[in-house]
Amino acid sequence: MKRYIYFFIVSVCVIITSCEENLDTFPTDKASGAELFSDVEKAMSTINGLYRAMYMTGWGEFWEDEQFGHVATMHAGSLMGEDMLQNEGGSGWFYYDYQYQVKADYTNNGGRPYSTWNFYYTLITNLNSILASKETLSGSPSEINNLMGQAFALRAFCYFNLARFYQQTYVGNQSLPGVPIYTKPTTIDTDGKGRGTLTDVYTQINADIDSALIRLHPDVATEKEHISNLDYYSANGLKARIKLEQGEWQKAYDAATLALSGGTMMISEIDLKNGFAFNDASNASVLWGFEIIDDQVNRSGYASFFGHLDSSVESFYANTSRVCISNWLYNQVDENDVRKNWWHGAIPEEEELPTGTNVSYNQFKFRFSNGATGAGDYIFMRHEEMLLIQAEAKCMLKDYPATRQILVSLMDERMDAYSIDELLDANTLTIDDANGPTTPASGSITLLDEVQLQRRIELWGETSRIYDIKRLKTGFIRTFAGSNHSSKITGVDTENPLCPDWVMAIPQAEFDGNSAMDAETDQNPW
Repeated sequence: MKRYIYFFIVSVCVIITSCEENLDTFPTDKASGAELFSDVEKAMSTINGLYRAMYMTGWGEFWEDEQFGHVATMHAGSLMGEDMLQNEGGSGWFYYDYQYQVKADYTNNGGRPYSTWNFYYTLITNLNSILASKETLSGSPSEINNLMGQAFALRAFCYFNLARFYQQTYVGNQSLPGVPIYTKPTTIDTDGKGRGTLTDVYTQINADIDSALIRLHPDVATEKEHISNLDYYSANGLKARIKLEQGEWQKAYDAATLALSGGTMMISEIDLKNGFAFNDASNASVLWGFEIIDDQVNRSGYASFFGHLDSSVESFYANTSRVCISNWLYNQVDENDVRKNWWHGAIPEEEELPTGTNVSYNQFKFRFSNGATGAGDYIFMRHEEMLLIQAEAKCMLKDYPATRQILVSLMDERMDAYSIDELLDANTLTIDDANGPTTPASGSITLLDEVQLQRRIELWGETSRIYDIKRLKTGFIRTFAGSNHSSKITGVDTENPLCPDWVMAIPQAEFDGNSAMDAETDQNPW
């Protein structure tokens, strides 16, 4: 563990300093660290640097263009499901995630297993140093509450994503191994921790998010300065996600309701008709996002979400390795639904081109705000996700009138004449259809079918589909009739609700540096 923690500290110094001109996140065993955390203003610069790290590269030794922090991990998780596909292999960036061929990369320091682990633990290491200064930090109480609340929320966010990426879903698997938990500053001399259980990890996640909400409450904390800063409302959004994962439906609903009380609103039908491209974090629907100005673009946009999604701009990866919606999900979108314009439909084969947007089912939902510079804001959480959490929670609580009301309120801004009168009042998914296995090709049968279908459409490309597949324990297939998937992954048992391929391997570097973990007994199964 000693060597591994040392790499965390060094990497965050190099990466974040390059992002934030006047920011240094010093190793916690050097005197300069005390100066950095001496007052709230200096400490706030550190946490702002960590936010910037969410979409920066440098987390592995190679394959940099597909390793841009949390954003890259979320995109990989979308491609691991059945609703999104990569039409061409390109240089292999993200295509190996799509093909389920990255797990074996755990032995090197450049693949998805290592870069994702390194990213989240790098943030945790620095957050622990911020939190350790809470008793000695100078500044007003409301400023300190704001800072510490953000740090607690962001640490909960990191452990939550580690738990989902490196293990099965929580419900029914609480006793399975979790991930190592560190809550105090670490140095090159810190002893490593073992994996514990998922229960241990979620106990820490819940403690952190509750600590965050106490400190971020508007009565005791200063207002956030930027959309990238977590606040009381977006932290409640994180809690809603956590409680959804844990199947605690009333708590999920309550947290989502509080998240929606901060003044956000849905993206309007007019905005969508006018081509809103999910690249503007100032939109009124955004609870948490990241503004990317032209001179802050990561690797000129090549190592970015939009560089891998927007096929309309030449020279970027997506121009020759197009990302598309599955034709099955596309066909589930009503012809009168404004969201239908987020993708091409079927194009005659003779009209398709080897580059650019002219390919069947190509996506248009995500586009650069400035293709010349590679700029485009990131949206991490928005109003509609919270509505859909409310809807699912109410459905699972068998409050079907409320579920219907929430769905209608969402769909009023998406299409005319939306009706769910014929759907069954049931909180079960239809999983016996050959085109699914959830939601029959003919459309939803139960209310829960419809909630999940609208979640898949509305949040396509925003929340990793693989996490919902694991959470709902449905499995999936890409071999449905007429499938447009370029990789059917027939060698992976994706209909297994506990498919081991959905659980990423722990990097070998962790075992090499952590004496509390044994590669023979602590590695995730294949």
